[in-house]
Amino acid sequence: MSSPFDNVVNRQHTDSIKWQKYGADILPMWVADMDFPSPEPVLNALQQRVAHGVFGYGAESQTLLTVIIERLARLYNWQVSPEEIILLPGLVSGLNIVCRAIGEVGDAVLTQTPVYPPFLSAPTNQQRELQTVALQASQTKQFLNYTIDYDALKQAITPRTRLFLLCHPHNPVGRLFTPEELTQLAEICLENKLVICSDEIHCDLLLDGRTHTPLASLSPAIAEQCITFMAASKTFNIAGLGCSFAVIQNPQLRQQFKRAMQGIVPEVNILGITASIAAYQHGESWLEDLLAYLSHNSRFISYFATQYLPNINLTAPEATFLGWLDCRALPIEDPFQFFLSHAKVAFNDGATFGAGGKGFVRINFGCPREQLVMGLNRLREAVALLK
Repeated sequence: MSSPFDNVVNRQHTDSIKWQKYGADILPMWVADMDFPSPEPVLNALQQRVAHGVFGYGAESQTLLTVIIERLARLYNWQVSPEEIILLPGLVSGLNIVCRAIGEVGDAVLTQTPVYPPFLSAPTNQQRELQTVALQASQTKQFLNYTIDYDALKQAITPRTRLFLLCHPHNPVGRLFTPEELTQLAEICLENKLVICSDEIHCDLLLDGRTHTPLASLSPAIAEQCITFMAASKTFNIAGLGCSFAVIQNPQLRQQFKRAMQGIVPEVNILGITASIAAYQHGESWLEDLLAYLSHNSRFISYFATQYLPNINLTAPEATFLGWLDCRALPIEDPFQFFLSHAKVAFNDGATFGAGGKGFVRINFGCPREQLVMGLNRLREAVALLK
């Protein structure tokens, strides 16, 4: 049975970084935006706002704050008040703000690799020392699974470590950490007096019926040491509209964060506010259908790999629309460049995700199945050339 998500949308000549960077002959399966139109209620709300015709400076939207508060309570039984929410134009800027806000120049920021590249650049951008600890990888047949290495995490913390950056759900390995894993991780951070920044931007993109637990919702003690990032942007494919938010329940941390923003971070885009309100209020049915489609795409990649790509290992993501392909068994030095040149497919280069990423590529399967099949077939044909 066909799905609206099967419709291929021509994104050429739309000033899309995803489709513009590598040229017209390259199929882009890299940067984390989806090739689906946003939900109809979002499009309608934007059209009505555009029809108003005036686009002055935006103010903090009390409607959006109320919608966020109701959503956090409904989904997670997490009670948040309006003053505890800070609107942001994007979560990459949020990562830089938090690194600037916590500790002093020369202090250290710890994160787990492989990880979304801005986690690696934000500390050094803000004159902090980057510390990394590897996620623990295990393999069953062709499938990789990543877990937290708690002993290595403890050993990586130094007297200068002030901040821990958590990616949850994890980009690129697709893990949705359990409450038990999160609790053990948080206890280590609290024992060492580390502030935790939990980037949960993919929290709605849950595959095969799974559920998400915000780290800060686990206990008041954890919430006191936690800064949480969320957004409608990835979920409803409105990232280009620039609207996200932080939840900071500790007043002192919140003040530090706001102080670090001053004079640097602009107001949130008014169209982003409009789209986020409409998405959260009226996008649930669309999201339910999207998650079913993404789950099928993820399972299709697993099937395709086991049938046609026996030398490529991979994750079976629990969340996100991102897969992580281990190409180290192939007789090539750089899989990103090899597939770009020989398959005409642009993935993300695993080496940019830090230690443990070399020899991997990240695939974006947030696209119509026709596009996904095309990309995987190109991949298969390129690998066949190696024989």
